[in-house]
Amino acid sequence: MRRNPIHKPLMSSGGKMTQDELLQSLKRVKLLSLDVDGVLTDGGLYYTDDGHQMRKFNVKDGMGIVAVMAAGIQVCIITASKADVITRRARDLGVTHVFPGTEDKLQTLRNLCAELAINLEDVAHMGDDVNDLPVLGAVGLPITVADGVAEVLQAARHVTTRDGGKGAVREICDLLVRIRR
Repeated sequence: MRRNPIHKPLMSSGGKMTQDELLQSLKRVKLLSLDVDGVLTDGGLYYTDDGHQMRKFNVKDGMGIVAVMAAGIQVCIITASKADVITRRARDLGVTHVFPGTEDKLQTLRNLCAELAINLEDVAHMGDDVNDLPVLGAVGLPITVADGVAEVLQAARHVTTRDGGKGAVREICDLLVRIRR
């Protein structure tokens, strides 16, 4: 895994951030990038008898996202999934940067950062599975959920105390808002 050569964060034992390092990194965040399945949801997929796919989103995570945007932080959703419900949930929350069906999450994030004039070092990304590894290796604050896969748990600089879809996003959102008060 390759890190952005411009950003070389201080490493504490095991590669995880100390509380002080986390707070300093959170202060820099201008864009919160989120995966969907396993981060905004618990990773479960529900199918109806007629083949429609459904997901369960956590309303507390949604309130956290709204609060982060109100604090002036941009939010984007980048997911490999093409499910229409993802765009609907993003619209309901007021998230305008939504990229469903994304195969190259890092390139999509780079393009968005260029558009918004934000450096990758000022991005926090929350992912839970191996397709998030390139992004986690490039951003200033790589985060995963407590139930992320082993490779992602190892790559992340911060691991939430909560599982995906169960308040993990809200946990980070609350920290981002609190640090700006």
